Amino acid sequence: MKFSVSSSDLLKQLQIVSGAIGSNPVLPILEDFLFTIEGNTLNIAATDLETTITTSIEVQASGDASVAIPAKILMDTLKALPQQPITFSVAEDNFGIGITSAYGRYKLAGENGADFPQIPTADDVSTIVVPAPVLMQAITKTIFATSNDELRPAMTGVYFKVADNTLTCVATDAHKLVRFAYDDIADTMEADFIVPKKALNLLKGALPAGDEVKLSFNRANAFFSFGNVNMVCRLIDARYPDYNAVIPADNPHTMTASRADFQSSLKRIAIYANKTTNQVILKITENSLTVSAQDLDFSNEATEQLTCTYEGEPMTIGFNAKFLVEMLGVLETDEIKMELSGPTRAGILLPSENNDDEEILMLVMPVMLSN
Repeated sequence: MKFSVSSSDLLKQLQIVSGAIGSNPVLPILEDFLFTIEGNTLNIAATDLETTITTSIEVQASGDASVAIPAKILMDTLKALPQQPITFSVAEDNFGIGITSAYGRYKLAGENGADFPQIPTADDVSTIVVPAPVLMQAITKTIFATSNDELRPAMTGVYFKVADNTLTCVATDAHKLVRFAYDDIADTMEADFIVPKKALNLLKGALPAGDEVKLSFNRANAFFSFGNVNMVCRLIDARYPDYNAVIPADNPHTMTASRADFQSSLKRIAIYANKTTNQVILKITENSLTVSAQDLDFSNEATEQLTCTYEGEPMTIGFNAKFLVEMLGVLETDEIKMELSGPTRAGILLPSENNDDEEILMLVMPVMLSN
């Protein structure tokens, strides 16, 4: 079997699927791409048994075939070649692979494509359609808040909930929480599932700028389809915590400030904070926000004063500066609102205004002030 294809076009498709290859695969064949020729279409797949990405490209082929090709040596070869047509030939007896370019010929050992792990199929699924930019926003604005604690697997992914024409995405690590909602889903179904962080990072890197994403799911897997790319990931089988219970309902104190100024101040003040707690103290009065930190072990101390608009009783509250900086970094409005109920209750960060059909809420737990 032979097929010809542009080296740069092939490399582009391989770079999309290569993220699914794990760093320490449990099976040698998981280090390979699966190439399947059907007519003049080359289907390419890679998997780590948790996440699988497939894509396709048009080629000039003679005969159908399936072969597993070592990923690293193939990608390194294509990266080193200028753009040009290249020809692959696959030996039917031992799956040896020959690559012919304008510069010469290269041989590498392949494996039987039939030995490649079976890719999950979208059986008994429910499906919604989400604009790619909305899904990109949902991932970008939640994924940083996921936990790395493997003892609480539910928190290591992003919780997706579909209900009342709304897609809600939630992430939390028990110190911070982000809830993103998009309320223009055409389907009225009700469902929820947890998508692992790795799969969402891969999806984020492959999403197109426009277009729509077909999101299908069953009890075991989620399927994302757009353009010629399909991604399947195994869902996290765990119950997500009741995140609504930790969001304070009554927050009578509201501060409005410049997002960029607040974030820049926090970055500077955090340099002087205790490196274990990253604690910064916010002292908020009617028109003034004072940001301060100290590290008693090294006699380091810093204070800055910003202007703000504040409605409520004067308050002093401590937060982890790292968490606040992360949250402010993914909010996009010029001004942000912080809603507070007390020095020991969670603070709510909100954009000054939300986009149409989208709503985002960020929660951060306070750091207790020492007497």
